[in-house]
Amino acid sequence: MERYRGAWRLVFAALYLLSCVTSFSRIEFNCGVSSIDFSLCAFPWVLLKSKPKYIPHRLKSVPLVAERMHPFEMTRALIDMESITENEKQVGEYLLHYLSGLAAGSDGRAEAMPVTPERFNVYAEWGRPVVALSTHMDTVPPFIESREDEDHIYGRGACDAKGIIAAMIAAAEKLLETGTRNFALLFVVGEERNSAGADVASRSPRGSRYLINGEPTESKVALGSKGILRYEIIATGKMAHSAYPELGESAIEKLLDALDAIRRIPLPEDPILGRTTMNIGTISGGRAPNIIPDAAKAELAIRLVGDGRKIDRVLRSAVGARAEVREILELPAMHFKSLDGFPTSVVSFTTDIPVLAPAWGEPFLFGPGSIHVAHTTEEKISKRELLGAVETYAYMTRILLSRVEAHHA
Repeated sequence: MERYRGAWRLVFAALYLLSCVTSFSRIEFNCGVSSIDFSLCAFPWVLLKSKPKYIPHRLKSVPLVAERMHPFEMTRALIDMESITENEKQVGEYLLHYLSGLAAGSDGRAEAMPVTPERFNVYAEWGRPVVALSTHMDTVPPFIESREDEDHIYGRGACDAKGIIAAMIAAAEKLLETGTRNFALLFVVGEERNSAGADVASRSPRGSRYLINGEPTESKVALGSKGILRYEIIATGKMAHSAYPELGESAIEKLLDALDAIRRIPLPEDPILGRTTMNIGTISGGRAPNIIPDAAKAELAIRLVGDGRKIDRVLRSAVGARAEVREILELPAMHFKSLDGFPTSVVSFTTDIPVLAPAWGEPFLFGPGSIHVAHTTEEKISKRELLGAVETYAYMTRILLSRVEAHHA
């Protein structure tokens, strides 16, 4: 037996290497789902009943790829490319390369939509787009690399919104395999900060009648989303030695008084969207403990359910002469239509929809994952929900395409 032991070791080594290769080229070895055909069920949510198997993420590098990827693999590859707002270039190049390859083989086209010299949106279309599926490439800090277990994929952007990107691309592949055309994909930069990418896209619409925007809504079609008002509150003072405070003027004390007045502002409520909320997100200022501070700043975000101009007037009146009120961003609250047969919800976060609509069409808001874990150290997305979203995005696209076809019949 001793003389055969070496031969058996070579056989097992060869089988192991073969399994590593096939895990990237043929997904059915890993989870029973074909990367070429995702038709696992006739109805989108049936997928949630099955339990996907664990796919080990063997490679930490994220090279540009030409072959199709399973949504789990693509989600992890995207997560492992840090794309905190204003640093989306690498993930943009990756997606542009991938979609260019897909478009080249399916009579479509892909392009970069410049936003700044180093940042761009990624757009791809097949035919004359009636439906556009869109989400964002950027994330909040800090970067958290990917990991997974049998049920979830973890990491920054897992549900907000890199898993959604992967699901939308897989849905596009599924639609193309069945001969469906006249749809587009739009992935933008800057959603987490100021909607810079959506602003550029809104000035270059491509004719779509409907927009499916992807954010984590727990796989429900949202009937509404809150708006946002973002401010910087800037106080100035006069430096002096802290032993002689009467010779100076404390910017920090002014800022604290202004923030106290802001916190006392009455905030409106809406029967569908709920109550307006406010968060003082950052405070900075001062130079040293023994110097009267000459500058201080706070950043705050108000989640709107109604008219932001009314709140703006009240806030400025409350601050008065204590500090400068500098408006950074305003996006209005939105109400959306439902789709027959889809569960619905209302969300408190803000999206790019107020910027993209109506230029990119009538909006619908849907995505896998929960906003409750987005922006946290334990951000994650359910594998079942991710696969379900592939089916649902394709299903929604077909429904909306059929509306236009029925109108022209």
